[in-house]
Formats: sequence, C-alpha cells, structure tokens
Amino acid sequence: MKTTITSFVTCLLLCFSSSAMAQLNTPRGSQMASVMQRVGTTDITITYSRPSVNGREIWGKLVPYGMNNLGFGTSKAAPWRAGANENTTITFTHDAKVEGKAIEAGTYGLHINVKDADNATIILSKDKDAWGSYFYDPENDALRADVKLKDIDHTELLTYDFDEVTANSTTATLKWEKKAIPFKVEVDVSEIVLEDIRAQFKGQTGFTRQNWEQAASFALNNGGDLDEALGWINSALEGQFFSQKTVNGLTIKAQILQKKGDVEGFGKTMDEAITMANPNQINRIGYAMIAAKDYDRAIEYMSMNVKNDPDNANWHDSLGEAYRAKGENKTAIKCFKKSLALNPPANVKANSEKNLKELGAM
Repeated sequence: MKTTITSFVTCLLLCFSSSAMAQLNTPRGSQMASVMQRVGTTDITITYSRPSVNGREIWGKLVPYGMNNLGFGTSKAAPWRAGANENTTITFTHDAKVEGKAIEAGTYGLHINVKDADNATIILSKDKDAWGSYFYDPENDALRADVKLKDIDHTELLTYDFDEVTANSTTATLKWEKKAIPFKVEVDVSEIVLEDIRAQFKGQTGFTRQNWEQAASFALNNGGDLDEALGWINSALEGQFFSQKTVNGLTIKAQILQKKGDVEGFGKTMDEAITMANPNQINRIGYAMIAAKDYDRAIEYMSMNVKNDPDNANWHDSLGEAYRAKGENKTAIKCFKKSLALNPPANVKANSEKNLKELGAM
C-alpha cells in the first residue's frame, strides 16, 4: 500500500510540476503583431514582437553591429532577431524573390545582421521555430541578401510596413528609432496564377465556361502562352458540354489571334462576334477595330448602330471617330455635327466639339 501511495504522490507532483511550467497568458512588454501584403495571389506575412525605443540607444548598442555571441544558446555568432522575443518570421504562400534571390514558398525565421549604420544583411533561416537568434545556425540559411539602411523620422515602436506595392512586387520595411531597413519582395504573378488555373481546371472549376474565358483573357493580357490561351478559349466556345459562343468569348479569341499575328482570323472572329452583340458591345468592338487600324470594319460596325438607332447622338459621335481615324475628315465632320444636332449628353457633346475644333470645323 505504501508503494501505491508513493507512486500516486509522485505522479501528482509531476502533474503540478508540469502545470507550473506552463506559461500564463499575461501581457508582454513587447506586443506581438502581424502584417500581411498580397501581391497578385501571393500573401507575404511578417509576424514579430514590437519593442519600444524607450529612450535607449538602439543601433550599435541595444542592437549590436555584426554577428555576436549573445551569451545564451548554441550560437556563437548570432544576427539580430529583427524584433523581440521569439523568432520574427516571414511567410510566402508561393515561391518569391527577396532582393532578386529566389526563396521557396514557406515560413522562415527572419534575422538581420546589422553591420553598421548603413549596411545590413537580411537572413532567412529554415529554422523558423527557434527562440530569437540564440540558436542561429548558418547551415540553416535559406537566403542572404545585402541591403542599405535609410534615415527616417523617429518611430517609437518597432514596425514592419509594406511601403511600396506594384502588380508584381512590394517593399517590406523594418522601421525603428531613426533607421529603416527595406527589402524588396518580387513574385512571378503571371506564372503563379497560370499554374493555379491549370491545377484548378482538373477539378470542378473546369466545368464552367466563364472560367475558361477568364483564364484565356488572363493569359492574353499577362504574357501567357498564346497557344494555351487559344486552346482555353476554344474550349469555352465549342466542343465541351459547357461550351457556348458569346460575344465576350469571341472577342477574346479574336484578340488572341491578333496577338499571334493572324490578321484574317482576327477580323473573321470579330465579324462573328458582331452578329451577337448588343449596341454597347458593337460600339466597344468598333473602337477595338480603330485601335487595330481596321478602319473599314470599325466604320461598318458603328454604322450598324447609326442605322438601327439614328437618333442616338453617341452612335454618330463614335462613327465620326471611325471616319476621322481613316482620314475621311469631311464625313467625320458631318457625323460630329449630326451628333451635336441631337442634343447629346455632356460627355458626348464635349467629344464632338473637341473633334470639330481639331478638324477646323468649329
């Protein structure tokens, strides 16, 4: 019986010991934060703790220059943890580039070797779960990139921002005290989206015509493979159970053919689209033909609207632009004057008057 009681007490003490070791959820001095920026369809997330300056000298003192022995852990030459407490981490949902260097999708420990007041090295470590930089091991480096520090206005709380965002990149910036450490992140948005489209078309997404139209349009306008885009739009138009010929689908196909240099195919496909188009679509297609310098088709299409709705000032104004683009200025002037005679809305009136003035007829 004594052995049983002893075992029970030992077990109980172990339970208490385990409970005592658990960390209580109390406020920290350096609060946690997370900031995310999407570039294309890629999310870039930085998670960190935010110490205050609190009157201290930061650069070269609290954040020592170079790689240092922090007096704890296994690292004898550690960079700065780029925040406080646990690892600062950065997550990429797709492959990316940091300062022009490739990094695979995933989560990494974010460290910075602040070399001096002007120079630093961004370090991304595969060891994302370590505490700070105390156990930093250069063998786990996934990426190193040299960057420059910049002078800024005082920032009391350490802050990460995404200061610049373009269609394919963003600049992440650490700001603290009177220094900023920016680094550029680039994403191959087109290839990522196209790869995602290819994968999704193997599932339920591939059963909807509009998705094939959208995919073809994206590839057309974002440097995709034009043969692949043509295959996608052809699937939307015919041959599949979900296929249907639409004005949108046909105009996308026409633009793909135009970009491939198939001028005849472009024109014929637009001719087919125009038979299905409503007046506003006819007008837009007419302007597309002006842009393509196929002025005869532009005049033909826009004349359809004038014939079907002769009291619409906008159709006369648009037809005037087609004739002017072709160089038939006398006919263009007649169209613009007819537009003004039909009491046009302000925007149409302004366009007709502008063209007449430029043609010396007003």
